[in-house]
Amino acid sequence: MTTPTIRQPVAKRVSEAVGARVGALQRGYLNDESWAVAALAQLRGGAGKLPEEAHDLVGLTGAEGLYDEGGLSETEEIRAEAALFLAVTLYALHQQSRSTEGMHRRGTELGAAVRRLMPPGDLDEPVLKHFRRVGAAETRAALAERLRQIVSLLRRESIPLDYALLAEQLYLAQTPEGMRQVRARWGRSFHAYRSTDSGDAGSTDKDPR
Repeated sequence: MTTPTIRQPVAKRVSEAVGARVGALQRGYLNDESWAVAALAQLRGGAGKLPEEAHDLVGLTGAEGLYDEGGLSETEEIRAEAALFLAVTLYALHQQSRSTEGMHRRGTELGAAVRRLMPPGDLDEPVLKHFRRVGAAETRAALAERLRQIVSLLRRESIPLDYALLAEQLYLAQTPEGMRQVRARWGRSFHAYRSTDSGDAGSTDKDPR
């Protein structure tokens, strides 16, 4: 009797595909390999855009990894390709001119990364406004542009981010009720980072969402 194949959740497929592609790009870039330097330079042009706005970059994102198991519906394909494209191109922007340190780091969630932009025990209102706007995005285009703004801030301070995890969350954010759940995850990671920070990290109870 043939054992039925258990299909991996699409969000996990997206995460693994991005982890593989970004991991390879980061290793290549930090080793000053010409192919990776050139690929990241091209991919940066897609940061803040959607796949349909930059067809020439799709072949550089590692999207083929989404289809290893097959079986995606049209809706799943659209969501998965958008999440992967956003994550890989945003990583390319984040890594720009950071030749000694990788900006993709496993375990660093968006909320925690944003909290690191702020002084311990205090909130930076302009940064907080950007963060809230990401969670309030109602379209893929708005989400892409608002994340680009956040990533630009993280790049300025050399604060890394887990792009495999971000890609998984970007896929989920496109599903019914998904953005609400993802926004809650980002908010929890924001607060969790504050609870372990130095100084008077618990001195304010403002909600970043």
